Amino acid sequence: MIEHSRLSSKGRKRLARAPFKVIAASAACAACLSPAWAQLAEGTSSSSDAAPQWGVGIGVSMERKAYREFNDKTQAMPMLTYENKWVSVAFPGVDVKLPSAGPVSFRLRARYAGDGYEADDSPYLAGMDKRKGGIWLGGAAIWRNDIANLSAELLADGSGNSKGTRFKVQVDRRFSAGAFGFTPRLAAQWADRKYVDYYYGVTAVEARPDRAEYAGKATTNVEVGLRVDYAVAPRQTVFLDVSATSFGSGIKNSPLVGRSNQTGVRLGYVYRF
Repeated sequence: MIEHSRLSSKGRKRLARAPFKVIAASAACAACLSPAWAQLAEGTSSSSDAAPQWGVGIGVSMERKAYREFNDKTQAMPMLTYENKWVSVAFPGVDVKLPSAGPVSFRLRARYAGDGYEADDSPYLAGMDKRKGGIWLGGAAIWRNDIANLSAELLADGSGNSKGTRFKVQVDRRFSAGAFGFTPRLAAQWADRKYVDYYYGVTAVEARPDRAEYAGKATTNVEVGLRVDYAVAPRQTVFLDVSATSFGSGIKNSPLVGRSNQTGVRLGYVYRF
């Protein structure tokens, strides 16, 4: 065993930060899995008057971020869902259900988003200040009909890191084929200047010869995705979710970005009680 007194101050700081990095990594992984997890839960949940439903599972997420030379990682973690007529939980998100207006339901929404980076995530990011993820708060409306599901959400950065705002509209529909389910989706997300500037901007202090100063601008990103789920047993489901996001010019023009798109793959297993 290494005596604490013999550790350098840098070594002690790294040891102290280790548990927090594990927690942050788990939360970031959960945030990547959350869209697929929430969509699966909503697609198979019963009516709001039914008995509460619990679900547990495990998921794996692989996301190829657009930052230059980014050290992408595959992460896995346990997952949890809970649904009753008042709340819908798909960790790391929580919805509080509000009164509906016909086929349109309204919700108060809280989500953790694992955006951002640390300077050691990429050689190109060396010298950049850490950009933190955070809790996003706001509301959502969901219109379910016989043709497709249409949803919209407006969220603000409740953690105060970026102080930004995001607005997203999405259309999706689930098609069944025996034990399989196929849910294609198309979404557009608008992000304001503060969000883009925080996560993709470069301050004067952070600028260097190969990394020019950059002030972010509001932009609109477009996402396409497909979720495939398979019922291996009455209470057990596996799912695969793939997505690709094309960034708007406000993000594509950032010197931190090496690609104009971001892709992700998520795989999971769910058991419902």
